[in-house]
Amino acid sequence: MALPESSYERLRATDCANEIAYVQACLRLYFAGTAASAGEVSPPGLSVAVVADIARLNKVGTFVLKALSRAPANERPAELFQWLETYRRRTVSMNAACLMDSMAINEALLDRRIDFVFLKGPFQQHLLYDDHFMKPAGDVDILVSPAGFSKAREVLRSIGYEVSGKSRSVWWVRFLGEQHMVRGNGPKSSTVDLHYRLQQPGSPSPRDADGFLRRKRLVEITGAEVPFTSAADTLMLSCISVAKALFNREPCAGYVCDIRASASRLDEADQQRVLDAAVTQGLEDTLLLGLRAADVLLGGTGTLLSERAKPILSRIGNEDLLNMVIAPWLLSLRWPQRRTVLWELCGRAPVRYLAEVGWAASADISRRIFERPASP
Repeated sequence: MALPESSYERLRATDCANEIAYVQACLRLYFAGTAASAGEVSPPGLSVAVVADIARLNKVGTFVLKALSRAPANERPAELFQWLETYRRRTVSMNAACLMDSMAINEALLDRRIDFVFLKGPFQQHLLYDDHFMKPAGDVDILVSPAGFSKAREVLRSIGYEVSGKSRSVWWVRFLGEQHMVRGNGPKSSTVDLHYRLQQPGSPSPRDADGFLRRKRLVEITGAEVPFTSAADTLMLSCISVAKALFNREPCAGYVCDIRASASRLDEADQQRVLDAAVTQGLEDTLLLGLRAADVLLGGTGTLLSERAKPILSRIGNEDLLNMVIAPWLLSLRWPQRRTVLWELCGRAPVRYLAEVGWAASADISRRIFERPASP
């Protein structure tokens, strides 16, 4: 869901062009595998607080830390480096707890023979970066089939999870296709996002969400095997997350980094298979939007996927797309209308577009009815 407006107050009050460029430069250096030089990426007057905000909201603090770690110690902004190391320690703590929760959930669902797959989180980070602690993971995301949704919810209840009050509504269950489930209270509480859909109304959804279950792979962790999305589906889900973030006007550079890390592991034959699969799912343009965002943020790769992505949403210039990804709070941004983006992501197909518009309108009506704040 969209971040609260308070997250952006300090950033809206500043001209953060230098800080955006700094974070982007560090991300490019991370993926290039080269050392960051203060002379390359640090303009004078850089605000550490603003850089920290940008890195935190985009969930890329550890990427920036690793890029700066390759530089000589006397070239690192000391205050920023200290903040990044603290950010990394908190991420390790959070993700370690998430891994423990995931293993308990995995055991419970397997015991009851529930067909499921883990999404995102520390498992994905290890597959993409050989590191479980690249981005903070505050909850465990699980996909089940629509038929298995109620059964999976009951299994989670049997190990102490309960449905969060806000996600009991028709809007959550019917239109978002998910529910939050929470165990415990306070800082040691655990949250599961139980999904049977993979996109919110307003952006095209996969035609066959159950295919993500059929194509799952087994990933070994602490001596056990857990089901996770295939390499191609991991890329596709990251692109879906970018489309969702742009719809909600949220920063999403962390998802864009996952797109680059996923795509870089595919040879040309694999890339063509991903494109073919995206066409089958009705998500070709969602895939290409994510890939274009990766090229704008991190530099083009000249691959088959990069070449195919160039024309998508061409009316949005590269600078605007960059800021939509990394700094959506900027008042100067020229945001396209959501229906214009939806038209493009539907491949300019009128029937598909009208179906998605109708679904989004129904969802909006439901949200207005069922998500109204309680009367005082």
